[in-house]
Amino acid sequence: MNLPDPVTFAIPAFILLILAEALTGRFAPKKSNYEMRDSAASLIMGLGNFAIGLVNLGFVSAISLWVYEYRLFDIGYHWWAFVLVFFAEDFCYYWFHRLSHEHRFWWAAHINHHSSQYYNLSTALRQTWTGSFAGTWIPWLLLSLIGFPLALIVFQKGISLVYQFWIHTEAIHKMWRPVEAVMNTPSHHRVHHAINPQYLDANYAGVFIIWDRLFGSFVPEDENEPCRYGIVKQIASFNPLVIAFHEWAGIVSDIRQAKSLKAAFLHCFGPPGWSEDGSRLTSRMIKQREAERLEKLAD
Repeated sequence: MNLPDPVTFAIPAFILLILAEALTGRFAPKKSNYEMRDSAASLIMGLGNFAIGLVNLGFVSAISLWVYEYRLFDIGYHWWAFVLVFFAEDFCYYWFHRLSHEHRFWWAAHINHHSSQYYNLSTALRQTWTGSFAGTWIPWLLLSLIGFPLALIVFQKGISLVYQFWIHTEAIHKMWRPVEAVMNTPSHHRVHHAINPQYLDANYAGVFIIWDRLFGSFVPEDENEPCRYGIVKQIASFNPLVIAFHEWAGIVSDIRQAKSLKAAFLHCFGPPGWSEDGSRLTSRMIKQREAERLEKLAD
């Protein structure tokens, strides 16, 4: 069965919405903040991701089809299959996303998406160049094993990507409470992109925020704590090559200087920020220090 590519159909809307948001920023800077070099870098990252995705499509598809040969169920293209995959794909996305923040090897492929210190619709285009190499597609093999056809999985991944575009904005404050309770919204995703200690490693949702609520990773946006964006150690570069590969270079450098095999392993697969001498901080350490600071202030 041939299914349309949702992203291809959405590209004109992406362009129009970015232009509209940028224009909004001319009159309401607090709702839209653009920097030309930053947006250009995001666009180049998006184009690179698209090109690399085409190259790797055959390889990933071949593995998915091989797994599908051992499927547990024959789901097919029934109407209810589209409903099931809507939730199942989002579940896989949640765990891919969470693991990408908890383990440095996948974080190296994902960090570029968080590297902008601006938060606007163009940030949504800042996609990875190295995700396929890192194997970030592996969680979706679960869907092939269950029995979802490859075309259905690819279609739903496109739906998810299109949905996640519009939540990269400061122009929308908060939505109707039932929507905020179930769906991923700009408010929830701003928290995810923020580097404030209380917001670190939260709100991994793609479409449904219910996964974060269920697995304990949900943090609401606090109006008294405006989001600050980027990464803990800002790279201060608009060069797409730096954006795409700086964390991989850091891993190689750390492994070369590691004093033991265990340290080398943790530099690669441990939490981002881990170091042998404790000179760098993981998200957990940053949050703990902030909690201790607030506790002292309260006393």
